Amino acid sequence: MLVDTQPATYQHMPASPEVREHWVNSQLIGVMMDNLGPSLLAGALTLPVLVYLMAGDVNGIVLSVWVLFMVFMLVYRYRLIGLYRLQFDSVEGPQRVAFLRRYQWTWGAAALLWGGSVSLVYLQASLLTQFVCALVILGQALLNLTAFSAYLPVYRAYANSLTVAVMAGLLVAASGHLDNPGAVQATLILEALTLVFWFLMRLAGNRLNHVHHSSFELQFSNQELIDSLTLQTRASLRAVATKNRFLASAAHDLRQPVHALSLYADWLATEPEMARDIAPRILQSTRAINELFDSLFDLTRIDAGNYKVRLQHVDVVEVFRDLRLQFEPVAQAKSLRFRTHAKHTVIWSDPVVLRRILGNLVSNALRHTQRGGVLVGLRRRDDMLVLEVWDTGVGIAREHQQAIFQEFFRVSQHQGTEDSLGLGLTIVSKLTSLMGYQLSLNSEANRGSVFRVMLPAFTQQEPNADERQPVTDAAQTAS
Repeated sequence: MLVDTQPATYQHMPASPEVREHWVNSQLIGVMMDNLGPSLLAGALTLPVLVYLMAGDVNGIVLSVWVLFMVFMLVYRYRLIGLYRLQFDSVEGPQRVAFLRRYQWTWGAAALLWGGSVSLVYLQASLLTQFVCALVILGQALLNLTAFSAYLPVYRAYANSLTVAVMAGLLVAASGHLDNPGAVQATLILEALTLVFWFLMRLAGNRLNHVHHSSFELQFSNQELIDSLTLQTRASLRAVATKNRFLASAAHDLRQPVHALSLYADWLATEPEMARDIAPRILQSTRAINELFDSLFDLTRIDAGNYKVRLQHVDVVEVFRDLRLQFEPVAQAKSLRFRTHAKHTVIWSDPVVLRRILGNLVSNALRHTQRGGVLVGLRRRDDMLVLEVWDTGVGIAREHQQAIFQEFFRVSQHQGTEDSLGLGLTIVSKLTSLMGYQLSLNSEANRGSVFRVMLPAFTQQEPNADERQPVTDAAQTAS
């Protein structure tokens, strides 16, 4: 089982420009589709009035065909609203854009039909009918300026089609009155005014679209900021809760040896002749206090990024010799065997950090082992070196194998946890992460555990190529 020793981080990554643009376009399409209904309603109410005025002035067959196409287009576009609500109102992104590209032609077709009414009435119907027709077309243009400018491709298609239809209708109607200079002059003036009106419509549409686009971009940025602040707030609350638990546990663990030290001091003051018996207990309490403070200082320095690493060539055998000097008396006091196994292997590491990691693992193993012993060894795996600490202790149940690396965590039913501070494995986890090593744990309840620290045979932090030496055995080198 590989144990992840890296602390969990929660960071909100800003969305890519493509994601932002897809979301903004989806919202703009939504605004435009919401305005399609009122636009169709206005057209449906206007059409009967226009047909009533045209009747009698316009050829009946031509008028009937035009009305038939207008009604078909109104019904078809009304059906689009239902299709959009059913399939695309609840989705965002490319799906909406694809839907609109498929049916964008309907906006252009509707504009051509409205603009085509000019060819039916210009210079043919009464002045009242021509005036009303012009007002209807002008109203449709202004209404769709506010309704469709949210999504610029559709609005441009509508404005361009309407302009082309009006200008073509003026030319078609005027072609039958070329012998009338006044009609020709009026047509040219109307053509010029139509072009000016089209330019103003395009300009206004671009500005309105910019307003809509900026509004939704701001909304997207605000939502990103809210999400980021929410994550940071949650992370801060977790950090505060962890720190409070950390301080409460530290105060609890510190109170016990301090209280014991106070009792021993009072006892020594009242019964000086008991100094020989009391002195070892005072030393034990003092040692527990020092151990706690050393661990707290280590954790603080690591978390603050002030733990200095000094890399150099380290002989594993010398590190193991120091471990034996430090822990063999502890093992003998508990009638346990403590062994090390390694050849003279040179590695590139920080000797202080390496001793701290192995020392905490050995101390933890001896604390939770009542019979048998502890073995510290070194193995090679391809281009990796593996430092192993084996014990025949109580083992660690699967449900606790992640939690044991948390500050002040102790398995309550384990023997040997009464005087444990619950910081040793936390320091091991943080130091291995600091050094870029991998930490793994295999354990079975009531059968023992093995902790493995995996490190590369060489790292890129070595001083230079001349100083690098391959991992070798002293015996092989001598031979």
